[in-house]
Amino acid sequence: MTVLACASDNDRDTTDGDSSIGQGDVSSVDFGVRTQTDADRNDPDAKVDGQISGDVGIMRDGGISNDASVSMDANHAPDMGAAPSAESLRDVASFQAQAPPSFRALFTTSAGEFTVEARRALAPLGVDRFYNLVRNGYFDGIRFFRVVPNFMVQFGIHGDPSVSAIWRQETILDDPVMQSNLRGFLTYATAGPNTRTTQLFINFSNNGFLDRDGFAAFGEIVDGMEVVDSINAQYGESPNQSLIQQRGNAYLESDFPELDYIIRARLVE
Repeated sequence: MTVLACASDNDRDTTDGDSSIGQGDVSSVDFGVRTQTDADRNDPDAKVDGQISGDVGIMRDGGISNDASVSMDANHAPDMGAAPSAESLRDVASFQAQAPPSFRALFTTSAGEFTVEARRALAPLGVDRFYNLVRNGYFDGIRFFRVVPNFMVQFGIHGDPSVSAIWRQETILDDPVMQSNLRGFLTYATAGPNTRTTQLFINFSNNGFLDRDGFAAFGEIVDGMEVVDSINAQYGESPNQSLIQQRGNAYLESDFPELDYIIRARLVE
């Protein structure tokens, strides 16, 4: 999906980060974020691919392969039950429930645990999608593949390419922005208007400049923000989203073995 791009110097005074978070190219922004040069755009091996959404574009990436050699870490998590099957995760019809007015989701990760509280009034369509993704175990085993200090951490591409290929097509309409992108808030990455799918980011800083580009925050980290802050940032924006889509966790485990990941995400009372 879209990958956040960087904001201008004017934006930096108010909020830091990528305004194009999600699926696509990273445009030039100055937050200690890698800036895409003209040489990158002409280099087939460049690390950032896709479309730009807004000032801080979120990437949307290319082709899908049939390589399903993915290791799902949730399968190895003690006392947490088996991970959902790829077949069940490809069954989009089972992801159509309406979310309650508010709910919490516990994310157990390689860095520790954090809890998200989602409120449907902030973004009904986005919250319904998030609710169904968590309820069906979609996030189990996926990597935090883009970590930009003082800006955001991005995740949501499934580790099995056969699953991510389905969900890249399942876009939802935009919700109006009701909540600013403050530190600790959860928002969808996009590739432009009405392109939200499964990619999300958590704001490390107050990134209110994203609001004007339609990034509708819908959930807040209510416990464990220190865990989110500790997610491994050593690879920055190096993982290539197109290759994640094509090869899944097999690519990330091979080339970026120290990435933190979600062991399990579940609804909690």
